[in-house]
Formats: sequence, C-alpha cells, structure tokens
Amino acid sequence: MSGLPKGWCSAELGSLIERIEAGLNVKCEERPPLEGEKGLVKISAVTWGRFDEEQSKTLPADTPVTETVRIRPGDLLFSRANTIELVGATVLVGNISKCLYLSDKVLRLVVPEVTRRWVNYAMKTAHTRKVIQEASSGNQLSMRNISQEKLRQINIPIAPLPEQKRIADKLDSALARVDACRDRLDRIPALLKRFRQSILAAATSGRLTEDWRISRSLDGAPGSRLPAPRSPVVIFESDKDPLAQGWEWARLTSLAQLESGHTPRKSVPEYWENGTVPWISLQDIRAADGTVIQDTKHKPTELGIANSSARLLPAGTVCFCRDISFGYVTIMGREMSTTQHFANWVCGERLAPRYLMYAFMAGRGFLGMSGQGTTVTTIYMPALKELRLATPPIAEQHEIVRRVETFFAFADRLEARYATGRKQVDQLTPALLAKAFRGELVPQDPDDEPAAELLKRLAATRAEAPKAQRGRKAASAGATR
Repeated sequence: MSGLPKGWCSAELGSLIERIEAGLNVKCEERPPLEGEKGLVKISAVTWGRFDEEQSKTLPADTPVTETVRIRPGDLLFSRANTIELVGATVLVGNISKCLYLSDKVLRLVVPEVTRRWVNYAMKTAHTRKVIQEASSGNQLSMRNISQEKLRQINIPIAPLPEQKRIADKLDSALARVDACRDRLDRIPALLKRFRQSILAAATSGRLTEDWRISRSLDGAPGSRLPAPRSPVVIFESDKDPLAQGWEWARLTSLAQLESGHTPRKSVPEYWENGTVPWISLQDIRAADGTVIQDTKHKPTELGIANSSARLLPAGTVCFCRDISFGYVTIMGREMSTTQHFANWVCGERLAPRYLMYAFMAGRGFLGMSGQGTTVTTIYMPALKELRLATPPIAEQHEIVRRVETFFAFADRLEARYATGRKQVDQLTPALLAKAFRGELVPQDPDDEPAAELLKRLAATRAEAPKAQRGRKAASAGATR
C-alpha cells in the first residue's frame, strides 16, 4: 500500500485488534426472539451496512450461554462467512433492544474504542473488500469463509488518531445523508406499484373514463356516481357488483374463444431440436407480465406442435396463467403456442385484448382468492368457462387502454429516473470512502501525531496486558481468541 498521506502508515489489522470473539453454533427457532427470550444473530444482520436486530433467530430456552458473547451497543461485528460478494461485512451496533448473542459466523472484533469507527470504515473500502474476497476460502460458490488468521493479516491504512476522528465524523455525517436519500428513493417502487394498481382499478371500474362518457352523452347530463366493483373479472354470480352506466357483466366466453395449451414431449428430440415455433412458458410469462410478448425462450418444432394438443394461436391472444405463477398475463405479439398452464383468450370484435389484459391484472388478487388449490392457486377449466367480465362498449375499451397506457408510460419514466438515481446514490458511498482513505476528505493537520506512534502505544498496551488463561472451551460459551 503506497502513496499514503503524510503521517499515515499501513499496518496489519491484527495490530489494532485486542481479540476476536466468536459465539454459538446452536439449532434455533427461525424467528426473531420476543421479549424475555434470547436469540442468535444471523449473518444477514450485519450484511447491509447497518445492524438489523430483526435478522436473528430464537435460542431454545434451555441453551446455556454466557454474557461474554452477548451483543452490546458499540460492538464492531464481522461476518466471517457469506457469499464471495458479502463475506467480511462489518457493522457498528447502535441501539439494540433484543437479547442477542454472537453466532459462530458473526465475530466481534475487539479494538480500542478510539479506532473502532476507523476500522469499520476501512473494512468497507473497495481495496479492503477485494483483499477479503481473495483471502476467503471454500469450495461452495454460495458460501465462502475467512479465517481469523487471514483476517488479522489484512493490511489497512492508518491515519493519525485526530485525523481518524475527523474523517470518521465526516463520513458519519455524509453517509447518514446518503442512507437517508437511499431510504427515500427506495419508497418509490412501492409507490409506483400502488399508482399502477390504482390506475387499473379506476380504469376497469369506469372511473377513469367518466368524463369521456359524459362528453359523449346525448343530453350532456353527468352520469351517476360510479360504484367500485371488487373485481372486473369474477367467477361467481354473487361476486358481480353494480357497474358504471353503459357497462355490463358479460360471460367471457361470449366475447372471446377459450383455448388451452400443451407441452410437446421433451423426451422426443425431434419435437424440440432447432425448433422455430414460439411457445410461451411460465418463465416467459413472468418476464412479459402486462406487456405484449414478441419472442420466447423455448421453441418446439412444427412436428412437436402437430403431435401435441398445443396449437398456434393468433396475434392478440390474451394468455392468463391459471395455476403456477397464478395471475400473470400477456398478449401474443404474433402467432404463438403455449404451455398447458395458461387460459388463452382469442378476443372477438366486442373485446379489445389490451382491455382484457388490464382487467385480469386488476382482478388477479380477487381471482386468486376465488380459485382452488391448497398449495397452488388454480382456476380449473369449468370455472374459466364461468368467468364474467365487466364490459364497457368497445369504443370506451379503446379509450381506457389509451389512458392506462398514458399513465403507465409516465410511471415507466419515473421508474427509469429512479433506477438512474439509485445507481448514482449507490456510487456515493464507495466514492466517499475512497476519498477518505486517500486523505482527501478533511484537511490534514501537520501537528497531528503520526500514526506510527499510535501503533507503538497500542503494541505496548497489549504487551502489558495479562495473558488470557487457556483452557477447555465450554460448548455454549463461545470462543475468544
């Protein structure tokens, strides 16, 4: 590590650590502990930059545990095991209300309080993160580990103690603002989801086009106040609510032809090799939900289609997933076939495909409650034939589609701006840390005692400290090394 600012030095993390404390490896109940209960912290509690005490599990009531491994405010915690991207995450514990203890995968780094914030930030820099990843071991792609020995050998830059405090204070302030900005931004996806849902509800109840109907009425008189049906698509007669003026409940099979799909046998290579027939699968419909699908991941051959119950359906066919991935819906952008998991609706002249798609999107929660099945919500073919649709005149359907897509396009633009803003915010923390550990975040003071002197004092303090007694480790007491 070269090019350090004046007065700085580089040192192994072990020169700052007084000891490393490990905790328990006990089978727990997979829920956070309640008041009066004890819990074990999960690695996810220290993964995302802030300590999250809800990421914990409940210890059995009869588990012996010593208070030496209880987590306290101010503790510097370290995740010794996680994925390659997340192993080695650190947090400083703030306020804590639960009675939580260290696990064998979440360690406590005991360092002098005066350098604790500095070490925490140093462990988060891009350089140190790279060193940790390279030092971690393990054959599993999903889980890597770093040993205490490797951890102690990690080199970090050390600033003079007064400068450490100035930098840590500045980072505390700046990163708190970054976190607040990120938290506000992260509310946007949920707001946009509710916005889209409210547009669909207004569109398929007639509220969105009330002014359109009034402007086209012969006498110009305003219509009656609009009801809000629970769902624009229902199975049972008893679920039909009053509709807007000019709307009617129509049996869906009177407006569109119901078709199913099928999967050509995968065991016959000739049915799939070099296939060219678009075939919508569950994977496809999840990605194309609420849009027009133009292509598919898997394509059977024409021979495969001919030797199955599947058939090519025309562009404009509305595909509604009726069991696994229940409620996902898309429209065919060209001739396609589908798996048997879909109810496919070939719309007649009185039904606009996009209106039907939006009606299914608005009603899928209600339909899910009306479906059958204990593990997988399912609407079976007899019930599909009973579906009723809240149906406006075709001209109003087209106006509804136009307005919905105008609002959705606005939401899409906001979503794109959110994604850009979120990416920029995510770049702020590493940029601030890099600037801090180059010595560029706060002014330097030539009167500050060099960092090398701090390390000498810490070494002398450790040398004078009484040696810890070595003995057999109790199974429940955790480990101190």
